Amino acid sequence: MKQFEDEPTVELALGDVDLKLLGTAHVSRASVEAVKREIDLGSYDAIALELCSNRYQSIVDPEALGRLNLFEVIRTRKAPVVTAMLAMGALQQRIADQFDLDPGAEMRAAIDYARERSLKVHLIDRDIGTTLRRVYQAIPWWKRLHVFAGLFVSVLVDEKISEKEIEALKKGDVLENAFAQFSDQMGTIYLPLIDERDQFMAAKLLDLSEGYSGRVLAVVGAGHLKGIERYISQGIESRKEVIRQLEAIPTTRNWGKKVLWVIVLLIIAGFGIGFSKSPELGVRLVTEWVLINGGLAALGVSIAGGHPITILSGFFGAPLTSLNPTVGAGMVAGLVEAWIRKPTVSDFRDLRRDTAKFSGWRRNRVARTLLVFFFATLGSAIGTYVAGFRIFDHLVSG
Repeated sequence: MKQFEDEPTVELALGDVDLKLLGTAHVSRASVEAVKREIDLGSYDAIALELCSNRYQSIVDPEALGRLNLFEVIRTRKAPVVTAMLAMGALQQRIADQFDLDPGAEMRAAIDYARERSLKVHLIDRDIGTTLRRVYQAIPWWKRLHVFAGLFVSVLVDEKISEKEIEALKKGDVLENAFAQFSDQMGTIYLPLIDERDQFMAAKLLDLSEGYSGRVLAVVGAGHLKGIERYISQGIESRKEVIRQLEAIPTTRNWGKKVLWVIVLLIIAGFGIGFSKSPELGVRLVTEWVLINGGLAALGVSIAGGHPITILSGFFGAPLTSLNPTVGAGMVAGLVEAWIRKPTVSDFRDLRRDTAKFSGWRRNRVARTLLVFFFATLGSAIGTYVAGFRIFDHLVSG
C-alpha cells in the first residue's frame, strides 16, 4: 500500500500542560496507524478526543441504537435531527466500506489504546444534536428545505473517492483553501458546523489545562486543527461562559412559523371567498387542496417505501395537518409507519450499515420510518404551496 504523509500536528504549551494536536481523517487507515504510533511513542498522561458523549457511546456501545425509542423520537420532533445524523453517518460509512474500515476507526483506536494504558479520556466536542440544531437555526427558513434535501441527495449518489484523495485533505494548504471556499459559499453553515466547534474544543482544552500538568494528546479532525490552534493562541476569557453559550440553542424569532400561519390563514380565507362566490367554486378549491396536498404527501410516502395504510394516512392527513403547523404530515405518517411495521432488534443492529445505501433506507424499518417522515413532510410542504397558488389563481380568474 502506498504510504502518505504523516498526519498534521500542532504542539502547544498551556501552562504545565504540553498539548499535541493530531489532525486525522475520520475514514483513513493512515490516521488509525498514526494514532496508535503517537500513543505508543508519546508517553502521554491523557487523551482528548473530538467526540461528544453521544458519539462516544456509539463507538464503545454499538448496540446503543437498539435502545432508540422511535415513537418518542417522532413525537418529540427529534426525527429531523436523528435523520440528518444518520445521513451524515451514511456518507462516512460509504467511504469506510470502500477501504474495509469502520467510521471513526481512529477514535476507536485512541479509546482502546488509552484504556490499555489506563489513560484518562476527555471528550471535547459539542453534542452533535446541539450542533445540528444550531445549524438549522442559522439557515434562513426559506433555505432549510434545500439544504437538508441536498443532504439526502448526497446519500443517493454513490460516488467513489480514492484513499489518496482522502489523505490529500490533510495537507494544510489544501484543507484551508477548501474550508475557505466552503465558508464563502455557505457561511451560515460554516459558522456552527466548523468555527463554533473549533472555539468550543479550544475552550475545553484550555479549561482542561487549569490545575493540570502533563502531556495531552488531542485527536481531532484535520479540518479543525488550524481553528483550534488559532483560538488557543488568542486565548479565551470566561471559558465556561463561552462553552455555555455555544451549547445553547439560539432563541431567535421564528419567522418561518409565522409565515406558515399566514399561509394557513390565507388558504382558509380563500376557501371562504370561494364558497361566498359559489358553492361549486368552494367545493372545487377544497377538492384540489385535498388532491394536491394529500397526493404529494402520499407520493412522498410511496417513494420512501411506506406501508399502503401509511400512504393513505399521508393522503388524508396532509390536507388537515397543513392547516395546523403544530402537527406535521410527516409526524402522522411516521407514527403510523412505526406502529404498523414495528422495528425489530436486527433493524436497529443493522441501521448504521443499511443507511449507507438508499435501498437500505427503504429496507430497514427504522430508517424507512424516518424516510417516511422526511418525504411526507417534503411532499406536504410542496403541496401546500402548489395548492395555495392554485386557489389564488381560481379566485382571481373566477
